[in-house]
Amino acid sequence: MEKIQGVIFDLDGVIVSTDDCHYRAWKRMADEEGIYFDRTINERLRGVSRMDSLAIILERAEKNYSDEEKQQMAARKNAYYVELIGALTGEDILPGAMNVLCWLKENGVKIAVGSSSRNTPIILKQIGLEGYFDAVADGNQITRSKPDPEVFLLAAKLLGLEASRCMVVEDADAGVEAALAGGMRVLGVGSAKDNKKATYRAENLEKVDIENIIG
Repeated sequence: MEKIQGVIFDLDGVIVSTDDCHYRAWKRMADEEGIYFDRTINERLRGVSRMDSLAIILERAEKNYSDEEKQQMAARKNAYYVELIGALTGEDILPGAMNVLCWLKENGVKIAVGSSSRNTPIILKQIGLEGYFDAVADGNQITRSKPDPEVFLLAAKLLGLEASRCMVVEDADAGVEAALAGGMRVLGVGSAKDNKKATYRAENLEKVDIENIIG
């Protein structure tokens, strides 16, 4: 097996948790439309694009919405979400994340973000990691969301590495599928810690023996 030379991190749920921000924003929009939405439904939105997430929420809708109305609803949700993430700080970085990132940097392993979120630049700036990664691939640069591997393949390309030399860190099953589809190894954490398809698994980055994985 080729040595890992680059690690690509999903952002939400891996480096920082904005799950509650997403939930509250979708919940506010759904309530305004009279659509039932709860945290169980919200779990289905992990690693899914904004419009695909809206499609899941609209499964409970009692009326049909035009494409224009759907775009407006998604934009409204995003406005609520951006308002909420405006309160994020470096203290919201998840346990173990900075230790892993620092170790990788110190040992010459390239690091990237691979996120479907178009708000990735805002989040990185809020938590003090703007410019920290060697590359950032996000929803502003891709046309297909996970489980399509596009965002991870773009991240690998920006790092100047073959996919086979990269490992993805993901907390969503859709992200695990995307990484494997792209020919990369994958470390499943958080909600993906029990995904048997993942190459490696850990509860979170605090529990990861990164030195043993990278070798």
